Amino acid sequence: MSHQQDRSRPSGSSTALSEAYDTALLDLDGVVYAGGEAIGHAVESLAEARAGGMHLAYVTNNALRTPDAVAEHLTELGVPAEPSDVITSAQAVARLVADQLPPGARVLAIGGEGLRVALRERGLVPVESADDDPAAVAQGYGGPDMAWGRFAEASYAIRRGLPWFASNTDLTIPGARGIAPGNGAAVEVVRIATGAEPQVAGKPLPPMHRETVLRTGAKRPIVVGDRLDTDIEGAFNGGVDSLLVLTGVTDAAQLLAAPPQHRPTYVDRDLRGLLTGQPEVTPAGEASRCGGWTAAVRGDGLVLEGEGEALDGLRALCAAAWSFAGSGVCGLETGKALAGLGL
Repeated sequence: MSHQQDRSRPSGSSTALSEAYDTALLDLDGVVYAGGEAIGHAVESLAEARAGGMHLAYVTNNALRTPDAVAEHLTELGVPAEPSDVITSAQAVARLVADQLPPGARVLAIGGEGLRVALRERGLVPVESADDDPAAVAQGYGGPDMAWGRFAEASYAIRRGLPWFASNTDLTIPGARGIAPGNGAAVEVVRIATGAEPQVAGKPLPPMHRETVLRTGAKRPIVVGDRLDTDIEGAFNGGVDSLLVLTGVTDAAQLLAAPPQHRPTYVDRDLRGLLTGQPEVTPAGEASRCGGWTAAVRGDGLVLEGEGEALDGLRALCAAAWSFAGSGVCGLETGKALAGLGL
């Protein structure tokens, strides 16, 4: 997606997205799986897209697991993957650190095995203590059982003046039981304790996009994600198209209120959206129309009329809300318009 593209409504596609793009850059948590279990329709949809010639790459801000472990998990779920198909924020932050430190530099690793493996891949030496003479601190998601003392260790080192790097700043992470604190919440703990600011590598920032391009060689990629502030904004920053799926943290009301950098090119219920075209959303006077639905702004709220596929109603509502908001954030009442769609 170019930054000049019209962001007042979702785009349409006359062909299946798996045919229109050569590579899907897929987020994992909330898109392919949640809490370790495959999300509905994900396995079959990815198999069909892959059989049709689409390259599948898995791009995750979760720095906990290694690419080998992620690929093994995907394969167990029925989504065959090689470690080279997986790009993590741990890899992106390790490259960011390596660009600023000499080979063999010691780095205090606050996170899981994925972070340590990525640092070693870039010729750096992960250490466990602020007293191990590190030259920098790298922080990534360490899982729900990460000890509080690890944050203290990071704080000791950062307060001594060491540079601080973070894999990502996602405040939440979806799981089988709901939404849990993510690495961004852990980063906030260290930020409060030190008053410092980390250099961040993960989505939506350029280091992650650079890492993805270097590792996939994609020519016509589409970013597929569930988060507006990481996946969709990352696509915006990288100048590529995006598909938002409603299987993770973003709900319909949040989508309607999205500022331009958080507006996806396409929106669908789940990964089946890769296998189909996307309907056009067209102006209808001061309203917007998609399928059998017409949406408009009346007073201080959105109004939706018609019938048909619920997602078409949501697409029409997006066009009405985004056109009304322009480059700002929509403050319209959306509850009544969304009530009948079941989304």
